[in-house]
Amino acid sequence: MKIFVTGSSGFIGQTLVKKLATAHEVHEMKSDLTEHKKVQQELLDADPDIILHLAARTEVQQSFYEQITFSDINYIGTVNLIESASQLKNLKNFVFASTMETYGWQPISDEVKHNKVPKEHILFDENTPTNPNAPYAVAKLGCEYYLKYASRSLDLPYTIIRLTNCYGRDNNNFFVTEQIITQMLNNKHEINLGYAEPYRNFIYIDDMIAMWECVVENYDRCIGKTFTIGPEQAIKIRDYAELIAKKLDWKGTINWDTKDPRPGEIYWLCSNHKLITETIGWKPLTSLSDGLDKTIEIWRKKNAE
Repeated sequence: MKIFVTGSSGFIGQTLVKKLATAHEVHEMKSDLTEHKKVQQELLDADPDIILHLAARTEVQQSFYEQITFSDINYIGTVNLIESASQLKNLKNFVFASTMETYGWQPISDEVKHNKVPKEHILFDENTPTNPNAPYAVAKLGCEYYLKYASRSLDLPYTIIRLTNCYGRDNNNFFVTEQIITQMLNNKHEINLGYAEPYRNFIYIDDMIAMWECVVENYDRCIGKTFTIGPEQAIKIRDYAELIAKKLDWKGTINWDTKDPRPGEIYWLCSNHKLITETIGWKPLTSLSDGLDKTIEIWRKKNAE
């Protein structure tokens, strides 16, 4: 199949393109999402069977300070891509990388924060109400609604995947897992982190790539569906940092709350993978412990270079 990938220079996109290229004809979008005419022409020239739309600004915290930029790229850029895709004659599916952040604030959030409910019983799925609480998440949910509109009105096939925090990077320590690891590797005595109390679930990059491959190979079974992908192992950021410290035998001090607070902090985000497993058979296989070991090794080697 011919596959058109946006965001091929990103963390997930780089690896995914290499995997897909072994079995498919892959076209990587070269234009910026804000270059609407160029994006449209690239897509029409490629005339793909499947579009995998991963391109986006994804730094949730930064979206509170660059609201217009995030909306221009993540929402308007996606609307342009969807409208362009509706002109294709051979399109079999438009697969959109959304986010678990679309769930945002939930009535259960404060109860989790104050340990009033058993955390293992709370898993978001495709039917959980969406209450996005960040400019990034609002834009992503807007894209979901636009895809549903395009499906009804323009007969556009789509699949929405609400992604979980992915880790295993080797060249970017902005995100929480890599940030904790690199700070601990480079600072023996103390490090600075943000909020300690939120819970998040994490998926290792190998499982993420396998999921995308499986969606491509089973595109027809995914049309019209929205998926959450798990894994079902939410962990408090404080405990996450302690787990990494133990693996590194790091004995220093963590200075919490040293970063700008996130307005209306979301204290609980965790999803299951039941529907996507039932639909196409994929499920995450890498344990959090094993994934962290692999990521730590990546950064140890990088530091030794």
